[in-house]
Amino acid sequence: MQDSGADGTAPAFDSSTATMNLDRIGEQAEAMFGVGKTSSMLEVDDEGGRMFLRVLLHLTMHDYPSLVSGALQLLFKHFSQRQEAMHTFKQVQLLISAQDVENYKVIKSELDRLRTMVEKSELWVDKKGSVKGEEVEAGATKDKKERPSDEEGFLQPHGEKSSENYQIVKGILERLNKMCGVGEQMRKKQQRLLKNMDAHKVMLDLLQIPYDKSDNKMLEILRYTHQFLQKFCAGNPGNQALLHKHLQLFLTPGLLEAETMQHIFLNNYQLCSEISEPVLQHFVHLLATHGRHVQYLDFLHTVIKAEGKYVKKCQDMIMTELTNAGDDVVVFYNDKASLAHLLDMMKAARDGVEDHSPLMYHISLVDLLAACAEGKNVYTEIKCTSLLPLEDVVTVVTHEDCITEVKMAYVNFVNHCYVDTEVEMKEIYTSNHIWTLFENFTLDMALVCNKREKRLSDPTLEKYVLTVVLDTISAFFSSPFSENSTSLQTHQTIVVQLLQSTTRLLECPWLQQQHKGSVEACVRTLAMVAKSRAILLPMDLDAHMSALLSSGGSCSAAAQRSAANYKTATRTFPRVIPTANQWDYKNIIEKLQDIIMALEERLKPLVQAELSVLVDMLHWPELLFPEGSEAYQRCESGGFLSKLIRHTKGLMESEEKLCVKVLRTLQQMLLKKSKFGDRGNQLRKMLLQNYLQNRKSGARGELTDPTGSGLDQDWSAIAATQCRLDKEGATKLVCDLITSTKNEKIFQESIGLAIRLLDGGNTEIQKSFYNLMTSDKKSERFFKVLHDRMKRAQQETKSTVAVNMSDLGSQPREDREPADPATKGRVSSFSMPSSSRYLLGLGLHRGHDMSERAQNNEMGTSVLIMRPILRFLQLLCENHNRDLQNFLRCQNNKTNYNLVCETLQFLDIMCGSTTGGLGLLGLYINEDNVGLVIQTLETLTEYCQGPCHENQTCIVTHESNGIDIITALILNDISPLCKYRMDLVLQLKDNASKLLLALMESRHDSENAERILISLRPQELVDVIKKAYLQEEERENSEVSPREVGHNIYILALQLSRHNKQLQHLLKPVRRIQEEEAEGISSMLSLNNKQLSQMLKSSAPAQEEEEDPLAYYENHTSQIEIVRQDRSMEQIVFPVPAICQFLTEETKHRLFTTTEQDEQGSKVSDFFDQSSFLHNEMEWQRRLRSMPLIYWFSRRMTLWGSISFNLAVFINIIIAFFYPYVEGASTGVLGSPLISLLFWILICFSIAALFTKRYSVRPLIVALILRSIYYLGIGPTLNILGALNLTNKIVFVVSFVGNRGTFIRGYKAMVMDMEFLYHVGYILTSVLGLFAHELFYSILLFDLIYREETLFNVIKSVTRNGRSILLTALLALILVYLFSIVGFLFLKDDFILEVDRLPGNHSRASPLGMPHGAATFMGTCSGDKMDCVSEVSVPEILEEDEEPDSTERACDTLLMCIVTVMNHGLRNGGGVGDILRKPSKDESLFPARVVYDLLFFFIVIIIVLNLIFGVIIDTFADLRSEKQKKEEILKTTCFICGLERDKFDNKTVSFEEHIKLEHNMWNYLYFIVLVRVKNKTDYTGPESYVAQMIKNKNLDWFPRMRAMSLVSGEGEGEQNEIRILQEKLGSTMKLVSHLTSQLNELKEQMTEQRKRRQRLGFVDVQNCMSR
Repeated sequence: MQDSGADGTAPAFDSSTATMNLDRIGEQAEAMFGVGKTSSMLEVDDEGGRMFLRVLLHLTMHDYPSLVSGALQLLFKHFSQRQEAMHTFKQVQLLISAQDVENYKVIKSELDRLRTMVEKSELWVDKKGSVKGEEVEAGATKDKKERPSDEEGFLQPHGEKSSENYQIVKGILERLNKMCGVGEQMRKKQQRLLKNMDAHKVMLDLLQIPYDKSDNKMLEILRYTHQFLQKFCAGNPGNQALLHKHLQLFLTPGLLEAETMQHIFLNNYQLCSEISEPVLQHFVHLLATHGRHVQYLDFLHTVIKAEGKYVKKCQDMIMTELTNAGDDVVVFYNDKASLAHLLDMMKAARDGVEDHSPLMYHISLVDLLAACAEGKNVYTEIKCTSLLPLEDVVTVVTHEDCITEVKMAYVNFVNHCYVDTEVEMKEIYTSNHIWTLFENFTLDMALVCNKREKRLSDPTLEKYVLTVVLDTISAFFSSPFSENSTSLQTHQTIVVQLLQSTTRLLECPWLQQQHKGSVEACVRTLAMVAKSRAILLPMDLDAHMSALLSSGGSCSAAAQRSAANYKTATRTFPRVIPTANQWDYKNIIEKLQDIIMALEERLKPLVQAELSVLVDMLHWPELLFPEGSEAYQRCESGGFLSKLIRHTKGLMESEEKLCVKVLRTLQQMLLKKSKFGDRGNQLRKMLLQNYLQNRKSGARGELTDPTGSGLDQDWSAIAATQCRLDKEGATKLVCDLITSTKNEKIFQESIGLAIRLLDGGNTEIQKSFYNLMTSDKKSERFFKVLHDRMKRAQQETKSTVAVNMSDLGSQPREDREPADPATKGRVSSFSMPSSSRYLLGLGLHRGHDMSERAQNNEMGTSVLIMRPILRFLQLLCENHNRDLQNFLRCQNNKTNYNLVCETLQFLDIMCGSTTGGLGLLGLYINEDNVGLVIQTLETLTEYCQGPCHENQTCIVTHESNGIDIITALILNDISPLCKYRMDLVLQLKDNASKLLLALMESRHDSENAERILISLRPQELVDVIKKAYLQEEERENSEVSPREVGHNIYILALQLSRHNKQLQHLLKPVRRIQEEEAEGISSMLSLNNKQLSQMLKSSAPAQEEEEDPLAYYENHTSQIEIVRQDRSMEQIVFPVPAICQFLTEETKHRLFTTTEQDEQGSKVSDFFDQSSFLHNEMEWQRRLRSMPLIYWFSRRMTLWGSISFNLAVFINIIIAFFYPYVEGASTGVLGSPLISLLFWILICFSIAALFTKRYSVRPLIVALILRSIYYLGIGPTLNILGALNLTNKIVFVVSFVGNRGTFIRGYKAMVMDMEFLYHVGYILTSVLGLFAHELFYSILLFDLIYREETLFNVIKSVTRNGRSILLTALLALILVYLFSIVGFLFLKDDFILEVDRLPGNHSRASPLGMPHGAATFMGTCSGDKMDCVSEVSVPEILEEDEEPDSTERACDTLLMCIVTVMNHGLRNGGGVGDILRKPSKDESLFPARVVYDLLFFFIVIIIVLNLIFGVIIDTFADLRSEKQKKEEILKTTCFICGLERDKFDNKTVSFEEHIKLEHNMWNYLYFIVLVRVKNKTDYTGPESYVAQMIKNKNLDWFPRMRAMSLVSGEGEGEQNEIRILQEKLGSTMKLVSHLTSQLNELKEQMTEQRKRRQRLGFVDVQNCMSR
């Protein structure tokens, strides 16, 4: 691609063209892949790839491992086509200029020729005498395809042509080497070009050509080849990684190979950290067998340090191999003979040390040993000091024949192995050797200055003085071990000499700027030591030092700025005047990078979507096959997954990369990612339809359709997949890989898969892990791996922390103090010998800069892997799995690995307490490792929660500083991290407080709390709580709320305050303290003046009360008591969830007064049943806050109800007074001016009454209504009031629905809600009154029954026993029916009633249609008690003007008789007899009539009706007594436990305190809500227990007739007795053991005496016999 058009003259056109090309490239790419198209160039079958995948799956389920691996490789490759296309596009290199094109052509031509020469090497390379079967050369060219030997003329194998071929290859290599040897920018470009053209492969093939070892020409070619490879990978990590793959080619004795190996690993931390032990062993073995070559040592030196970081693993391995190699490799000149030889070599090398001489080897060896100890490595420090004693070093360095190169190596060795060490090397602080060395330093510094004054330059000596000497002096006097050294007092003269020499050096004009800062730092360190040790200085020197110290850090800062400016100027100088071609090249490269980034952004969702289809195929592999086929059934039953998992273990040794791919894919199965964008989802849908045609939605119920919109993880579906993988052997695979693998990546992915399997707290997977560990006896190896990893991480962390301390210690102490020359405190602080002062000062003063420099990517791989390991251990104990919690502590094996203690030890080391810097957490915790510290705290918390008392005790009683570290995390600011990542600090404090709470969880003793209080200062803890509360205002979009963190710490303080009275007093809010003080003053003065008492009790102003953090936390913290499964009681302190503040007071009152008791007299059951409804109401109320209008109406629901009732009353008053109304008549009555005046007076009076707030607003409304009637009339006024009432009731219903959230519960719930239906009926009645007729308003007065509880109880007295009343009424109806029949049959003529007829109604004058006179006559006869029925004849004609009769017969029919008896008999006090005819005693039916009347009176009137009245009265009395009893229960009985008030008489806790603090019913509701809203993986032990009880609807966790305050005295007494008995038992056991030991000793003595006597007796017998 030429540079035509690359001049940048049309940027707008180029930009638009690039955008257009992106779309076209995307379309072409998709067309190339051709999803589902048989015509695509990338399809391998005619079915869109389905047949190909079927074949691969069949091969995967085969039993031949190599075949399975190959099938898996193809499977992964098939689903990463777009990823590979994108990766290939990134490798594109543009040939911009003509020179680039020419270089490309030359390189291509040369490489083609060289490749041909290599392929035909057997024709021109002399192989006479070549050794067969060499490791590197064997079979190098067996698979090369031969070409005819006469293709090119230069391939002739004999004579001059062979020599010419050598020259051709040599010339090619020379030209390629020259192309790599240009400037840095061009070199990188050429390296990339050569890599893309596979130049390194040709060179590697060239190295494998077999040749005669005596062939000098071939050796020269190989030298050029190695030079090319060295230049090819120099400073290029990508090219280094390419050559690293062929590392075995360079593991030969050759020096060229060693030099190439050095370039492969040079400054590449990743490769150095991954180096294997056999490689290092190989080079140490070469030193012993192939000569002591410096090049071998240079390679070892290279792998020790890379990218400014030390590889501790390499340091340890190299030191081990060197010490094992012995004197053949480690050559020192310690004895007299060898020392003389060393001196002779130094004399001979005074003009310069030869590169391959024994002296250079010795110097390189000492440098290598120093590098192994650099970075404070305890193991290598001790080894080095044993190899080269300090006395020998001083002897050599101080000798007059010692050359500068040897001095530099030896003094550097002293610095890293004796001075700047992890542990104190006592020899250097107790002997005089170091001071002898310091005296020699002064001579060397004077020599440098003298030579410069004579204008003589000695670069080696200057480098030695300005780097090695100054670093050693600064390290010695800055070391914390030197502060306690007493030898410094006896060598004050040498300190003064050093100070004079360094001051002279500082004043030298030839000193360069970059060295001036280090000299000044050394001078300042010496000056501070002299001042702190009160060393007398000469007058001029003292004045100079005072001036230097008073200048503070300004000089150093200025020097650093100048040095930085100098470096910047020198670095940017060549770029000041770029050429036009350079700018063109830069613009084109930037354009290319923009295009690559845009394409990557465009293809990224497609790449992810394509890879995700592989995961789906693993979920449903059976859908690739026809339903019902053997392969379908095998895949459906898990055969494919099972085979994949089983095969993965075999990949651990043979194909590690494939093993990693499989593990990552299995992890992806346990994740749900659906955010692929529109294009990604479209591609995904097409691929799924193409490959999995039989796929059904939600198949097998494992995962929902991932092509849907982005949703949260469906944990139920993921849990099913976890269990499925576990069933197929994933758990066993993880355990085997963790136990057996030596590959770091496989171990990482195995831990990652274990985390995914356990994620979400899957108890089935936990059980599987536990069973696997206990059944197969694998736990010992498994836990040994984890234990060793922890130990390794601890060691590396200690060395890392030491590096940070080294960086701190190397700084001058002047920088560690605040720069304030005007105060004397600065000078006095120099006299403090403590190291913590200047370390803390440095941490606060330098802050973020130091963190960025020293901590950036400081953690090694062994430390980084700890985070997933700890997460894995945390998930093992998730959901408070007691078995695994104990198993992590003790496995009951021959060797137990206590991972609980190791985790605590790791936290201890991470926070730096092992280095003596406890409390200076800011120096150890930074942005890089704070996540690991947080994870460690979370894991320790999970160990303890549940509770697991054994793990709690294990952590608290551990000998490390773990508890002190945890408390320090809470109390300290963690500076400087808090200055720029406060969210991480808050998260750290939050987890630390949770851990301390977990350590005290569910413990009835005070041991753990007392241990925590030892290292916890109460006042500082309270200050941290207040500070966190005030930090909420400074919060900026942080996920961690400072107020919530402060709340957790406050709960911790509350728990601790039970064991510390000072803390208990400090936690009281200001208002409570003032109230208690006021109460105390009032009681002492016996004040009766209420106003003065109130003044004394008054607290701080309202504003101060609101700002009091302790008052806020006290109001938002609650406590309850629960009953555990062992029936023991436990107190829980918890934060009130924020949602609980939305519970309305109306709901609280209703719940408190209406909760019913169960059969056992407990209200807890009904209370618990309503908790779900109350939680939903809280949720609705919270949502209501986001709807301001509805919320405004809902808050005033009571007001709207009162307005509706008052309007209904006013409307009915108007109707009662004026209905029916005539508009004209009213105006006449109210038309007087006097009435108008009275209306105005009434309005004024109403307004005045309104301002007095005594008569409310009703008088004003009455006045306005009357005024409206006067002006508008009655009809319009009623319409206005009716419209207002209807509107107000609609508003009331809206507020009612808003307050209750009725409509969100569904239509069925709305229909079943009688209260809601009542209000709807009210609205319908108002509508009828407004639009139909005014008298409908009268129905609205029944609202009084709804509003007044007393009236409601009156109605309830009738309806409560309605069945009894109805049955009694039915009995009365039956009796009436029977009496009616008797009356109809025998007393029909007695049923004659007087009636009042309407005027003009003559047709119905008599009941029987008789004339009026006859009726009158009949009445007279009956009145005279005469029987005149038969004697009188009724006249047939009456006068028309006579008045009609007023009586009529009422029992001519049975129905008329029933109606009459029921109507008149029940309503008259004497029964039906009061309205019947008065019979004569002479009548025959007189006795029957008397019996009839009396029976009706007694049975119906007295008995039946009084039965009905009695039921109603008794019901009303019962309701009243129940109400009184309920009120009495509410006042005198605890809602939760049911204990009565008298139980708390003469107790430490009153009944009011009990129901307010201990058993507050709302606190129990809040705790239930907390359990429901909290993530189950964050549960504490009690929360987990209660959550399970709630799930099972078991209420045994509520205290029933129990309270901790009532049994605390008894419990404490019992605990004291038990404690006393335990102490007595312990002392008795000690006494028994002591007596037992004494008896054993006595027994042994007696036995010995008996044996002695036996021996003596035997001797006497022998003597007697001899005599």
